[in-house]
Amino acid sequence: MADETKPLLIKRYASRRLYNTETSDYVTLDDIAGFIRAGREVKIVDLKSGDDLTRSYLLQIIAEHESKGESVLPLAVLTDLVRSYTGAAQSVVPEFLAHSFEMLRSGQSKLVENMTAMNPMSQMPGFKAMQEQQAAFFKAMTGGLKPPTGGEAAPETGEAAPDRSAEELDDIRKQLAQMQAMLAKMNK
Repeated sequence: MADETKPLLIKRYASRRLYNTETSDYVTLDDIAGFIRAGREVKIVDLKSGDDLTRSYLLQIIAEHESKGESVLPLAVLTDLVRSYTGAAQSVVPEFLAHSFEMLRSGQSKLVENMTAMNPMSQMPGFKAMQEQQAAFFKAMTGGLKPPTGGEAAPETGEAAPDRSAEELDDIRKQLAQMQAMLAKMNK
């Protein structure tokens, strides 16, 4: 059984093939993205030199998703990132991004907790399904960061499902509109 508290070690061979040391098989970038979405830390090293290649491969995964139309990063953000590499802001940007994602995770978690604990709507039919969809949406928007507590995402099947994410997003938007309409009626 694999120790999931340690990073999953992936070795890159001279042939540029990636080897999963836990399962003793070759993996693709999609496989690595799946491990990360499942909450696993990954470390990719060059077999010969021992150099840590993780950052390069993670950037490659992001670039592939962006090029397939699965854009998460707005053009203005990408432009600002490029600018940050040439200015004095370079040292501030990584810390800012890390804090921003932590705030996003924390805020999402608190929102779900508050909705469950203090909201009378939590007794409404379909509320649990909405929480699950919110968790799935959060997971899709954050590239698979761990879902917030209080509402777990549906289990991963290991299959790529970009259409499913779009459908889930549409469902979330519809449910949000319905909830806003219900709140508006309650306030009258």
